[in-house]
Amino acid sequence: MDGMMKVAMMNKPGRFDFEQKPIPKLKPDCVLVKLEYVGICGSDMHLFEHGYIGENYVKEPMVLGHEPGGIVAEVGSNVSSLKVGDRVAVEPGVPCWHCEFCKSGKYNLCRNVYFYASLPVVEGCFAEYIAHPANLCYKLPDNVSTMEGALMEPLAVGMHAVMQSGIRVGSNAVVIGAGCIGIVTMLSLKSMGIRNITVVDLVKSRLDRALELGAANIVDASETDAVKKILELTCDGAEFVFETAGSEVSIFQTAKMVKRGGTITLVGYTKDGTAKMNVNWIIDNEVTVKTVFRYRNIYPLVIEAVSGGIIPLRKIASDIYDFNDIQTAMENAINNKDTVMKCVVRISPDAK
Repeated sequence: MDGMMKVAMMNKPGRFDFEQKPIPKLKPDCVLVKLEYVGICGSDMHLFEHGYIGENYVKEPMVLGHEPGGIVAEVGSNVSSLKVGDRVAVEPGVPCWHCEFCKSGKYNLCRNVYFYASLPVVEGCFAEYIAHPANLCYKLPDNVSTMEGALMEPLAVGMHAVMQSGIRVGSNAVVIGAGCIGIVTMLSLKSMGIRNITVVDLVKSRLDRALELGAANIVDASETDAVKKILELTCDGAEFVFETAGSEVSIFQTAKMVKRGGTITLVGYTKDGTAKMNVNWIIDNEVTVKTVFRYRNIYPLVIEAVSGGIIPLRKIASDIYDFNDIQTAMENAINNKDTVMKCVVRISPDAK
């Protein structure tokens, strides 16, 4: 497809400028996706507000956004799995498919992955079109919207965390952090039959939302000693603890929240990449510590869970903005973290 498209370019941190760029050209194994919705991720917010993540800094203009859902507008010459008009969720990381990690199925660990809106500068999805490998575009069932398609990306993170942990039906779990990733982790736990879930946060409105979406218990860490309360609720500590907030305080607390022989799964990034852990306590209690980096082989699973009504994904989209208002959308997501669970940008004015 020839022509130009509108792109929200971050020419410097804190500012979007709309520009015209050529619509991407298709390779034989790719499809052109007309984007309808793109979610705003925490990494987008951090890059926009601070201009860096960890040791990587924004040094040139870039396009943010890596949570896309849309409609196939054109297909490459080798593509038979999709057709024009199909609605898709797009898995935003493109691995090399040749390294040891890709060959073993752990393609999220590929060192050569091309991941939208990541550093060093890889352009993202706050644009009208993207060209993407067809095998990483997943056709959505009729009862799943393209907005939910965009939200499959954060849901995949939560589901991967749950699957990494090795949790079993009948276990109890604590989720620290009731932001978007904390909530989708909780919803993923529920989808796998876990009912005894306690969510910990500092913000009452977030905790109320967690309770509304199915948490068995909530702990307001601004009003009570979270460790003491978890031990009261679980008698001997939680079998599985998920840290999604990236808080140095709560990461340190996980060791005393978890039951002897239990499992801690670290999901959230800290501001500077470091945090203290109570290593002696972890050793003495034979605690397993697991970590999560994005996801792998998850999209078909979470799409089926949403389509089957097991995970009410639409409910996490708290704020929706038109593409023209993306500056306001990003500022709202950054400045109102206590009330905004998930901000989504409607790229196409025709999107339903």
